[in-house]
Amino acid sequence: MPAENRLQSCPMVRVLFVCMGNICRSPIAQGIFEALVRREGLEGKIRADSAGTGSWHVGEPPDPRAQEAALRRGVEIGGQRARRISPEDCRAFDYILTMDEENYRAVRALCPDGRAEVRPFLDFADTPETEVPDPYYGGPEGFEHVTNLLEEAAEGLLEEIRRRHLGRGRAG
Repeated sequence: MPAENRLQSCPMVRVLFVCMGNICRSPIAQGIFEALVRREGLEGKIRADSAGTGSWHVGEPPDPRAQEAALRRGVEIGGQRARRISPEDCRAFDYILTMDEENYRAVRALCPDGRAEVRPFLDFADTPETEVPDPYYGGPEGFEHVTNLLEEAAEGLLEEIRRRHLGRGRAG
């Protein structure tokens, strides 16, 4: 069965956001996307999670600056805990969305033939940028920029999921 048809028949669409350490970009993406899913009343149809390609921060909450950036948008992410992506994720998720090229390559190597569609998250945003920059070594303005990019991509992703998996676009 072609991947597109197989995914359309799934009762729950599962999305995994991936960055390096799972304490900045991917937790914000998860929180923003979950808030969008709740706002649209789609909690029973779409589930999100996040992970990192590295294991340095496993078990830790998101970076305080990431939490602050998300809170400025009304999104609480403090309850999340970092984890490392696993081969099981390649089978458990429909979409695995990466924040940059390095993480994309790592996930593609881990998931060469998994059922998940591995893509850069910014494929879903209308921006010339192709990577979500890592704000870890910068200041609050970097987290704000990242959050803007993630919000735009989240909207585009939801539109894609509606069209491909839920059988309707935004107006539906």
